[in-house]
Amino acid sequence: MRYLHTMVRVRNLDESLRFWRDLVGLEVVRRDDYPQGRFTLVYLAAPRDMDAIGADVAGGRREAPTLELTWNWDDEDYGTARNFGHVAFEVDDIYATCARLMAGGVTINRPPRDGNMAFVRSPDLISVEFLQKGERLAPAEPWASMPNTGVW
Repeated sequence: MRYLHTMVRVRNLDESLRFWRDLVGLEVVRRDDYPQGRFTLVYLAAPRDMDAIGADVAGGRREAPTLELTWNWDDEDYGTARNFGHVAFEVDDIYATCARLMAGGVTINRPPRDGNMAFVRSPDLISVEFLQKGERLAPAEPWASMPNTGVW
C-alpha cells in the first residue's frame, strides 16, 4: 500500500489554483476535464515530489503524492469545509512561506510564533498546515507576537 492523494472539493477552480499553485507553490501534474460528468480534476504536487511522480508515470503507476482538486461545474453547498483535518507541507523557511502567503492576501490563522508551525485556510476553507523543515526557527517578529485569527 502507498499514499496516492488527498481530494478536496473546490468552489472556484481559478481561485483555488491561484492559492495552491501560485501562492503555496505546488505544481500542476495533470488536469482532466469530464464534460459528461460536469467536473474537472486537477492534480498538484510539491516541487520536490515531481521527480518521483515522473518515475511513477514512466513506470505505469498512478502519480503520488498529489493533491486532487475536484471542481464540480454545477453549484454545490460544501458547508464550512471543516469536514476533515488538514493538508500538511514541510517548508524550508516557515517565515518566508507565511510572508509570501500574506503578501498574496492570505490570512495566517495560526502564525508561526514557535518558528515551527503555521495554519492558513484555502479559498475553500481547507485547513493547511506548514511545518518548518528540520529544527524550528528562532522566534521572530512579526510572528512571535501575532495572535491567532479565526479558526483553522
